Amino acid sequence: MPIALAIAGGAGLAAGASAETLVVRSSGPSMKAYPPGKALADSARIVLKPNDQVVILDGRGTRTLKGPGTFSPTLATDRPADLRATFADVSGRRARPGAVRGVTVANTATAKSPNIWFVDIGRSSTQCVTDPARVILWRPDRAGESTLTISSAAGGSATVKWAAGDSTQSWPATLPVTAGAKYRLSWPGAAAPTTLTFALLGPNPTTGLEGMASALIKNGCEAQLDLLIETVAIPEAVSPAG
Repeated sequence: MPIALAIAGGAGLAAGASAETLVVRSSGPSMKAYPPGKALADSARIVLKPNDQVVILDGRGTRTLKGPGTFSPTLATDRPADLRATFADVSGRRARPGAVRGVTVANTATAKSPNIWFVDIGRSSTQCVTDPARVILWRPDRAGESTLTISSAAGGSATVKWAAGDSTQSWPATLPVTAGAKYRLSWPGAAAPTTLTFALLGPNPTTGLEGMASALIKNGCEAQLDLLIETVAIPEAVSPAG
C-alpha cells in the first residue's frame, strides 16, 4: 500500500455526510464577514468589494473568488456535485503548484509535501494527526544524509537519521505524541529551529473535504490547510453571479 494511503487509511473514514460550502481563506475589506470556517448556504450570495479575495471549499474542491462582485457558493459544472473525498483520497493527491491564486498562504519551501498528514520539518506549525503512533516526518531536501534532533518542551530528546535520497522517517517512539505536546526540531544547515505542536483528531474525525477543512481550521493546523487548499483546487475561473 502506498505510504500516503497507508497513513490516512488508518482513519477508517466512510462517505455519507451532507455537503456544505465553507470559507477557508479570506483577505481584503470584507474578510470579517467571511472568516475561515464560516458555512455558506447554497442560496447565499457572497458580496465582495474591490481587493477582496475569498477561497471557498465544498465536496468538489476549492475556488478563489475575487472582488468586486457577487458570487454564488454553488458551481455550475458537469463534474459530480460532490466527490465525497475522504482523508485517504486527498492524502493520495499532490498539490498543484500555483493552483490557488489570489489569497496568499504562508511562505513555504518550493518543494511541497506529498501528503497532508506528513510533518514538514521545515515549517513551524500546529500539526493535526489522526494516529499519534504513526506520525511521519518529511524533509523537503533529500539530497544528502542528515540528522534531526527533536527536543520536547516537557523534557527528553531523540534523533532521527536520514540517508541520502530518503525523504520520510517515522516519529521516534521514545517521544510519544500527545495532544498539545510541543517540540523543537533542529538539524545542521537549518536557518532556525522549527517549533511543532500536535493536535489529535482521533481515529474517526470526520468525512469529506468540508469536515476535513473544518477540523484543520478549528485546530489551527495552517500548514495542512494550505496544502489541502492547493491540492483540491478547481482550475476553472470563477466569475460573479448574475
